[in-house]
Amino acid sequence: MAKMREVTISYILPILLLLAVETHAHNVTRLLASHPSFSSFNHFLTQTHLADEINRRTTITVCAVDNAAMSALTSKGYTISTIKNILSLHVLLDYFGAKKIHQIRDGSALAATLFQATGAAPGTTGFVNITDLRGGKVGLGPDGGDLSSFFVKSVEEVPYNISIIQISKVLPSETAAAPTPAPAEMNLTGIMSAHGCKVFAETLLTNPGASKTYQESVEGGMTVFCPGDDAMKGFLPKYKNLTAPKKEAFLDFLAVPTYYSMAMLKSNNGPMNTLATDGANKFELTVQNDGEKVTLRTRINTVQIVDTLIDEQPLAIYATDKVLLPKELFKASAVEAPAPAPAPEDGDVADSPKPAKGKGKGKKKKAAPSPDDDSFGDSDSPAEGPDGDADDATADEASAVRIVGGATGGLVVSLFCLFASSKLL
Repeated sequence: MAKMREVTISYILPILLLLAVETHAHNVTRLLASHPSFSSFNHFLTQTHLADEINRRTTITVCAVDNAAMSALTSKGYTISTIKNILSLHVLLDYFGAKKIHQIRDGSALAATLFQATGAAPGTTGFVNITDLRGGKVGLGPDGGDLSSFFVKSVEEVPYNISIIQISKVLPSETAAAPTPAPAEMNLTGIMSAHGCKVFAETLLTNPGASKTYQESVEGGMTVFCPGDDAMKGFLPKYKNLTAPKKEAFLDFLAVPTYYSMAMLKSNNGPMNTLATDGANKFELTVQNDGEKVTLRTRINTVQIVDTLIDEQPLAIYATDKVLLPKELFKASAVEAPAPAPAPEDGDVADSPKPAKGKGKGKKKKAAPSPDDDSFGDSDSPAEGPDGDADDATADEASAVRIVGGATGGLVVSLFCLFASSKLL
């Protein structure tokens, strides 16, 4: 009996452990919100859009400084782009909790940072040196620089996912603090027009709301996915049928409020917010990559990045082969109608189908949405889109629901079986 119980548990326990595994996403601004002494640091993580990048990554450490240290930084009159570079040096691409930071092997470690990942840091200037100075003191500084900032305490830890530690002052780095090109001086539409996206650029110029949003977003970092001229010309009739608010939302949808180099796009699979994202109006796009190929996807269609117009922090503009369509504004294309059945041969006339009795009598047709309707929302159950994506996406979502439901049901059944086995044996 004891042996049977041991066998039963040995089979059930791994299943329970597998079903119990959960992935916990983190939100750095929420974690810092309960620590008022870091409110300025938290504010600039949001303003520079570094928070979005931090939240998308796992196994990460944020070296936060208090309000007094941030005041010393902001008083120097740096542009938001320079502040973003400086703070990106404070985001380590490895997990360093309080315990690990005091137990560094060989007394020193070199950690890559978000600043290094942008490609803007020459050599190893985007790495941070963490050194145990003995006596419980740990110093931090850019590789090759002074270890003039010190570990103060652990602020928040979600083990092996995200660690937020306090350091005594901002890490000094001439490279990160170097002046960056003034984003306001960048001629967005000029860059687009000169590299095969003239039609999109002209469309953007005719929309004051979207043009203003684009220009104001550049300084904090922005990535634009503009359709090539041929694709945009073919799309213009549909665009002109949109209401003014929907035209602006569509143009905002083709830009992301974060700078992404091509290398960063190739390492980021998953959904992204856009300039059109606002509360219930998701307006998300999904990045997918396969080797050198980077595609963007919605439930309506999929497009591919075919050219880089500019890739200089804080701005990246990429050309796409087609126009990416948000599901909030467009319905998937109807499935192609099947070919008509061959005409019946002489003497072989098919019977006409008879209408069902009592059905459809007095039934009113659903009114078509007004072209002046400015509300945003999902389209009806989508038919297969131009790239066959809508059905796939719907199936994927349904599968996800079934898996989650199955896991919950499986967990309950497994627990019941374990309990019953222990009683019987």
